[in-house]
Amino acid sequence: MAMVMTQTEGRGHWTGPAQTLPRRLAALLWLCLCMYALRPAAATEALDSIVAVVNEDVIVQSDLNNEINLTVPQLKQQGTAVPPPEQLRKQVLDRLIMKRLQQQRAKQLGITVDDAALNAAIQTIAGRNGLSVEELKASLENGNVRFQDFREDTRMQILLGRLQSQEVMANIQVSDQEVERFLQREKGKLIPREQVRLEHILIALPDQPTPTQVAQAEAKAKQLVARLRGGEDFAAVAAANSDGRTALQGGSLGWFEMAAVPSLVADQAQTMAKGEITDPIRNASGFNIIRLAEIQGGLPSNVTQYKARHILIRTNEMVSDGDAKMRLNQLRMRILGGDDFATLARAHSDDTGSALKGGDLGWVSPGDTVPEFESVMVKLNPNDVSEPFHTSFGWHILQVQERRTQDTADELLRLRAREAIQRRKGEEAAQLWSKRLRDEAYIQIRSNDADTKR
Repeated sequence: MAMVMTQTEGRGHWTGPAQTLPRRLAALLWLCLCMYALRPAAATEALDSIVAVVNEDVIVQSDLNNEINLTVPQLKQQGTAVPPPEQLRKQVLDRLIMKRLQQQRAKQLGITVDDAALNAAIQTIAGRNGLSVEELKASLENGNVRFQDFREDTRMQILLGRLQSQEVMANIQVSDQEVERFLQREKGKLIPREQVRLEHILIALPDQPTPTQVAQAEAKAKQLVARLRGGEDFAAVAAANSDGRTALQGGSLGWFEMAAVPSLVADQAQTMAKGEITDPIRNASGFNIIRLAEIQGGLPSNVTQYKARHILIRTNEMVSDGDAKMRLNQLRMRILGGDDFATLARAHSDDTGSALKGGDLGWVSPGDTVPEFESVMVKLNPNDVSEPFHTSFGWHILQVQERRTQDTADELLRLRAREAIQRRKGEEAAQLWSKRLRDEAYIQIRSNDADTKR
């Protein structure tokens, strides 16, 4: 998913492809030998058979082979069973078709990623992995992954992120009423947790249970979950029914630091609400029922906020990264020479939301903006004007007018609620957008007796 914005294009959280780039690098370093060892001879043939027509573009057999050869090691690394060959071929081809459609749409809209933006992204990736760009290149090529392939994959991720940000996320609105309803239902899930108190019921199974014993134990566990969710006291139900070691203590397991939560429920404990009860979870001991009884943690009460304003120049087929940077350098020199920042922002900024207010972003808290924006903001002295810098939205110059320390716990909670709603809406909207993109396209999938074989 792309940027989730709050109020203006300078503010938001990256939730999509660019955030995953360091993880993609780790995966590439792990997968490189597998990828290249599996490349079939067909990938080097001068002529390829066409496997699909996508509007005026085509996907050829070598494209499909290469994508399959990348996908199989990824599935194995994740512990996911590799589908049968024909099913895998279909799924990978569907993904390639959607990628081509998005590339075509980006081209129609003039969305591009030039080398300056790509180089900045790769510099960030290398830095986050503790490497220089040259060290990153050497690490990839030592594993037989061409640096050029990595660059183009990174370019594609940035391109698709920009496309979805413009086509999907920019149209999502969240009302104050939606935020209030969300907080009433799920406030507990938004508060960072340091410790949780857990309660437990175990319906035990013998070492080598028969199918009948498994079915009976599972049925009993489901009945207990229904009773508990119906309002019965957990401690009483545990004392009467649990085979666990803490049954006589009402099933209490005590408090756990988040890093020490039993693996059985570690992931769920991150998001369960206070009082929530899991479905029966089976392990070697039997069927387990876990209740999250209490949560300890909280939101930071005092944070430093920045009263900031910016000028944004977007890049497109008419405006390159170099053009945008040059224009912002000229505007910066005019501001340093005495021209009014607000007047220039109204006349030149592509962030229409803030441009009407002279580029004003209001009071900005840590976490409100993308990392590239925040890293510049926190280093600026009041009234200084930054050098031009790049984010996923284009090129900016930024001025911090004031700093203050503020109790923002309630504000931060509401911001997190709004972002959670935006993410949910974004996922639904992206699915509908993808379906519409495909429905409006001409797609012909051609049968091929020489399907990819592994």
